[in-house]
Parts: sequence; structure tokens; C-alpha cells
Amino acid sequence: MAPQLPPLCDPALEAFLADVLLGPDPTSPPEAEDTSGSPLSAVDEAAAERRLRRKISNRESARRSRARKQRHLEELRARAARLRAGNRELAARLRGVQARAALLRLTNARLRAEAGALARRLAAAQRAIALRQIYAAASSAGGGFELQALASLIV
Repeated sequence: MAPQLPPLCDPALEAFLADVLLGPDPTSPPEAEDTSGSPLSAVDEAAAERRLRRKISNRESARRSRARKQRHLEELRARAARLRAGNRELAARLRGVQARAALLRLTNARLRAEAGALARRLAAAQRAIALRQIYAAASSAGGGFELQALASLIV
């Protein structure tokens, strides 16, 4: 027994699809045969031609659709490859920038330490100069005041 399909709006289309997909229905009454000798009437011939043209058109449309889909897929794959390459390039640039930043941080720390050492040396030099000036002033004044008391003021 042939599977039953839902009914269609057009009985002629339903009969055609039933014949094409399922074969002739053995329970349906046989169609009247044309006794004039012509294989198909003009209406049937025109309908068959329209069906054939539509079938060919549908196949061509499906072929174009598959080709469009394939082109779109190839474009997406190419774009994905470009994006992956760009991502690799950006990651490499990021690693380079991070390495330069680390180097700059090290250089900055070294320079800060050097600046601190220089500031301490400068402060010591300024104290030494101030003490020399005090000693020079005290020796020229005759030593009337306590040198160590003055030196403690500087420190």
C-alpha cells in the first residue's frame, strides 16, 4: 500500500505527484484512453511542457543557490584565515610591546635608584661645603664660639 500524502489544492498536480512519486494508484479508476490515436491532448502536452520547464528551472535555481552558498563559505573561510593571521600579528606585536615595557620598567627602577644615590651624595657634599664654610668663618673670627654646636645645626 502506498503512503498517503496530505491533499493538495490542485487535483491535477496531486495526480501528477502521485504518479511521479508513488506510481499509479491501483485503487483509482483507470483514466479514459484517447481513441483518436494522439498520445496526449494539447492541454496535457502544454502542462507537461510547463512542468518540465519548471523542473529544469528549479534545478538550475538550486544549482545557483548551491554555488552561492559555496562562494559564501569560501569567503568566510578566507576571512577567518585573514583574521587568524591578523590575530597572530597582533599577539606578536603585543609581546614586543610588553617586552619593551618590562625593559623600560627596569631602566626606570635603575635610574630612580641612581637618582636616590646621587641625591644622597649631593646632600653629603652640601653638608661638607657648609662645614668648610663654618670652619673657615670660625678660624677667621678667632674661634669665639663652639664649632661642634654649629656643625650640629647643619646636620
